[in-house]
Amino acid sequence: MIKLRAMEPSDAEALWRWNHDPDVVRWMDDGYAQSLAGVRSRLESRPRNGYGDVLYGVEVREDGKLIGLVRLRDAEPETGRAELDIYLGEKDYWGRGYATDAVRTMCRYGFEKMRLHKIMLTVVVENEAAHHVYQKVGFVDEGRLREVFRRDGRWYDMFTMGLLEGELR
Repeated sequence: MIKLRAMEPSDAEALWRWNHDPDVVRWMDDGYAQSLAGVRSRLESRPRNGYGDVLYGVEVREDGKLIGLVRLRDAEPETGRAELDIYLGEKDYWGRGYATDAVRTMCRYGFEKMRLHKIMLTVVVENEAAHHVYQKVGFVDEGRLREVFRRDGRWYDMFTMGLLEGELR
């Protein structure tokens, strides 16, 4: 359904639009707002993908539309672990299997190309759609971090999840 590709400075407008959509960033640590020029500059000056930090755009195979991004970060060959981040910014593509395909594709890349042993992530407990996607591809709950994410004046818990090589479904 999807293919992964390197992010380009020309993707800045889509990224800026997604990062300013309250529905898209609802369960993300969205930090401080950036200008479109700032997002473009960040993409232009971003180091090329390497073992420690791999960022790809999620593109629909059928029509080439960029719908989100996925990243493996903080990878170290000594530990064989990395952390997964993903989001789909184009809401028309939510609930149609694209996120599942993107997570599965990126994890396969991590295990096969990067030779990782484990991929980890955190997800807000109330983000049931994302939690379901992660479970569907084989991630398991490994713990619960209490009240570590704040949104709209309220604190939320997060699950820590992990996927070992050989567990990908």
